[in-house]
Amino acid sequence: MNILVIDDEINIVNSIKMVLEYEEYNVHIALSGLDGIAAFKKINPDIILLDVKMPGIDGLSVLEELKRINPFSEAIMMSGHSGISEAVKASKLGAFDFLEKPISRDKLILTIRNASEKIKLIKENYNLKTIRNKKYRMIGNSAVMQNLIKSINKVAKTDSTVLITGESGTGKELIARNIHSLSKKSKNNFIQVNCAAIPEELIESELFGHEKGSFTGAYEKKTGKFENAHNGTIFLDEIGDLSIKAQAKVLRVLEEGEIQRVGSPDIKKVNVRIIAATNKNLQAEIECGKFREDLFFRLNVVPIYSLPLRERKEDIPILVEHFSDYFFTESNLKKKKFSEDAMEAFVEYKWKGNIRELRNIIERLLIMTESKTITSANLPDYIRRDKKETKNTDNQILFIQDKWKDFKRDSEKFYIEQKLEKFDYNIAKTAREIDLPRSNLYKKIEQFEIKLPE
Repeated sequence: MNILVIDDEINIVNSIKMVLEYEEYNVHIALSGLDGIAAFKKINPDIILLDVKMPGIDGLSVLEELKRINPFSEAIMMSGHSGISEAVKASKLGAFDFLEKPISRDKLILTIRNASEKIKLIKENYNLKTIRNKKYRMIGNSAVMQNLIKSINKVAKTDSTVLITGESGTGKELIARNIHSLSKKSKNNFIQVNCAAIPEELIESELFGHEKGSFTGAYEKKTGKFENAHNGTIFLDEIGDLSIKAQAKVLRVLEEGEIQRVGSPDIKKVNVRIIAATNKNLQAEIECGKFREDLFFRLNVVPIYSLPLRERKEDIPILVEHFSDYFFTESNLKKKKFSEDAMEAFVEYKWKGNIRELRNIIERLLIMTESKTITSANLPDYIRRDKKETKNTDNQILFIQDKWKDFKRDSEKFYIEQKLEKFDYNIAKTAREIDLPRSNLYKKIEQFEIKLPE
């Protein structure tokens, strides 16, 4: 802790300095208000001991200026003849405590320790928030990522229901947290529920709560997630795994803003913003009778697509750097560089696990690689093999045919296979992106006997 003592009485300043230095604090002194302000700007102390009555600028005026420069420093006022009015004004200006002269050594040390504890808590809280904000930052400079961030900023200003779709590991929770943090409900709870992780017989109790004795094992009354999220946001992850019965109750919350605990006749009003996410095709689930169509329409007010990593490969170098910095801060892992060939292998690899897979590999490499630079030789075999196979495919497969018609056929087949894989074998999307009528695309798939995954 850095401490600045501002007092025009040199004997008092020296005695305070001696006591606090014995307690192993770093102590600086100033003998006037102006000198104190100048020293404060230079030192940026954690704690200020400040005399109320000084020639020139008095202590209260100095305190007001210091709080304007840095409101997080704690000020302890000192005075031998100040009244209640000065103490009240100092308190209003943000003073931590008030000490009467002559200052008791024990009282001085106790007050400094209390101020130090408060500052430590503030710093810890700030560091935790910094790490948390870094953890949930949206990273990416690609055009598709910038469009996604714009969509998040737009929808965050409303209370509209959002349905986030996309593959596992693409950051659907990240999108939900960013929508909440930018919304007017950001100061209230963000409650996350993984619908796939809760057994079907318990999901209603988890979401809506239950009364004591309402079912076997209900030994006491329980508040549900929707009540806990009142005036905040609830994130229903993997909503495609929610039972039909629970879906009906979620629909009621969306339509009426009402919940009913299991085993209770009472209806409760809740004000909750719902964000849902799924990696399933809900339209297909509706056709199979596994998902309510009316709930889908109520959830799908603002649809957001969470991009797979292979559709934003230009962001991979930025993500690698971001995760390296994050693990350096959070897990105290040593920062390391990634060589060009390692980064090239990352960019060319088809990330089936998406960002989650990339994040886990970065953490593993930072732990297991002893050298300061991570090269392609340090990467898992399947990433290096994927890079080699991709290069061989791009450079050789199309040039082994002798006849023009064979080359034309193979190149066209190769092109369609690559595009289908890029767009997850979504026929409509692939046809739209390559500017080919859907019926023609189906004919090409049949002509070239291209196998589609189930």
